[in-house]
Amino acid sequence: MATINFGGVEENVVTREEFPLAKAQEVLKNEVVAVIGYGVQGPGQALNQKDNGINVIVGQRKNSPSWDKAVADGFVPGETLFEIEEALQKGSIICYLLSDAAQIELWPLVEKNLTPGKALYFSHGFGITFNEQTGIVPPKDVDVFLVAPKGSGTSLRRMFLEGRGLNSSYAIYQDATGKAKDRVTALGIAVGSGYLFETDFKREVYSDLTGERGTLMGAIQGIFAAQYEVLRSNGHSPSEAFNETVEELTQSLMPLVAENGMDWMYGNCSTTAQRGALDWWKKFRDATKPVFEDLYHSVATGQESQRSIDSNSQADYRVKLNAELQELQDSEMWQAGKAVRSLRPENQNV
Repeated sequence: MATINFGGVEENVVTREEFPLAKAQEVLKNEVVAVIGYGVQGPGQALNQKDNGINVIVGQRKNSPSWDKAVADGFVPGETLFEIEEALQKGSIICYLLSDAAQIELWPLVEKNLTPGKALYFSHGFGITFNEQTGIVPPKDVDVFLVAPKGSGTSLRRMFLEGRGLNSSYAIYQDATGKAKDRVTALGIAVGSGYLFETDFKREVYSDLTGERGTLMGAIQGIFAAQYEVLRSNGHSPSEAFNETVEELTQSLMPLVAENGMDWMYGNCSTTAQRGALDWWKKFRDATKPVFEDLYHSVATGQESQRSIDSNSQADYRVKLNAELQELQDSEMWQAGKAVRSLRPENQNV
């Protein structure tokens, strides 16, 4: 365990230097890791573990698109790919990577197969933290922990293949065997984490739900839409509005932020841009902070989790979701974005 100073606050983190892959392989050498669900996080985590020499199997409903995807990815029916219940029986560590709504639905079957000494692994604190709503209460004689990559399963896999790592959080909810710390750390390394920072289930899900609804997805789309609409209403063309709202941010400026931070990005822009950004950022902070406070309150009081459970459990949820996503896709801003992306040099047919 390393102690790192984060802006004046010291935190414990696990790095690959102190917990190399060889150590993770040794910890997991007698384990069968059953990845249940092959949707968002499942493929990346399962494939990374497989490539890292971990004994990993996948549990998925047969004759489903996800089953076919697992087969296409190299998992073999009857050897490393099984129906969910069989995978639950075979696994000593159950990676429960279904959607939150699906976790609630399948929980009775999972609980039945959690025999003493097994481990239940999550990549999200939702089911445990909101267990009064989800009904997910693990037996006392199993380990319960999480590794939550700070990105999509697609990003986790891409960065792994590039020889990089996506940072992840980890937490232990229940240590029944005395091995939970080694198990969770080994799995964090095996799934492709660059480093692991310590949290708990409650803090993980509160920050995660706030981030998804905030700067990671919800707020950024709202800010994009607001600026784009103001530019368009003042006579700017769709291409100009999109380039000044989205394209320059994602293609030019955010890579600079990722490389060395916001101050470094500011320092590599014109003095006019610097002056404007420094003058306006606090106004945006002050305008949006009350919204983020409302958002965090909604998360902490369980309103967001209940909303998610209620909507995602409806029989027609997928149809409604696709309609909402289609509305985004069909908007002028993102249609303009599609055209702009097609003009990038790397997307030109040479």
